[in-house]
Amino acid sequence: MNTEIDIAAPTITDRAAYQARLDALRVWEKQHSRAGDAIAAARRRLPMVEVPADSPLIGADGPVTLLDAFEGRRQLIAYYQMWHEGAPAARQCPGCTFFNSQVRELAYLHSRDVTYATLCQGPYEQSVRYRDFMGWDVPWYSAQPSLDVLLAGRGPFVLACYLRSGDRVFETYWTTGRGVEAMDQSYGLLDLTAYGRQEPWEDSPAGWPQDLPDPARVGDRPAAQWSRIRAGRSDDLGTAG
Repeated sequence: MNTEIDIAAPTITDRAAYQARLDALRVWEKQHSRAGDAIAAARRRLPMVEVPADSPLIGADGPVTLLDAFEGRRQLIAYYQMWHEGAPAARQCPGCTFFNSQVRELAYLHSRDVTYATLCQGPYEQSVRYRDFMGWDVPWYSAQPSLDVLLAGRGPFVLACYLRSGDRVFETYWTTGRGVEAMDQSYGLLDLTAYGRQEPWEDSPAGWPQDLPDPARVGDRPAAQWSRIRAGRSDDLGTAG
C-alpha cells in the first residue's frame, strides 16, 4: 500500500506532540467563542428602528404584508435573495444559492418563536420556480414592491432580523457580505479541516490548495444546482422567449 503523501500536508508527528499543539489552539478557540458570546450580548442590546408593517410582499396566495410573514411569531429572520430578472436558473446568484441552500430545519427557530423566510428581490412567479427547482421548503415571498423601503440601498447580500410588537414591526439587526455566513455550516466545517476553504485569500502554508476563487459555482452553474439537474428536475423559470 502506498503511504506517501503526494500533496502539501501538515507535518507528521506523534500523538503527544499533536495533542500539545491542539491544546494550545484550544485556548485560542475558547477565547474566540467567548468573544462571539460578548458580541452577541452587545447585539441583543442594540436599539431598533420601526419599519412599515404593511410593506407589501407577494406570496403563494397573492399580496401579503411584512407583518404577515411573521406567521404569528414574535420574530422574523429574513434573507433578501438577489435576483437577476429574466436570467435562466444557471445565471442566478451562486452566493445566495450557497447560503439559502443551507437553511433547512426550521423547527428549532420556531421553538424560539422565530420565523425564517426568504424575501426575494425579484418577481414571485419566476423566483418561486427557482425555489421549487432547488427543492427548498422555506417560506418564500417577493419583496420587489418594498425593496426601496426595506433595503434602503443596502446589499448586495442582506440578512435582517425583525421584532413584532402587536401590529408594529421593528428592525433589530442586519448584516451583509461575510456576515451572512451565519446561515451556513459548510464554511464552518471546512474551517476545521487541514486545507480550510481552499480560497486564495486564506492565510495557509505554502503549497496548500487554494484554487477555488468561487466555491459557490462549479462550471457554469451555482454548485448546488448540479444535483438537481442530475435528478431530472426542470430549471425552467418561465423566462424563455
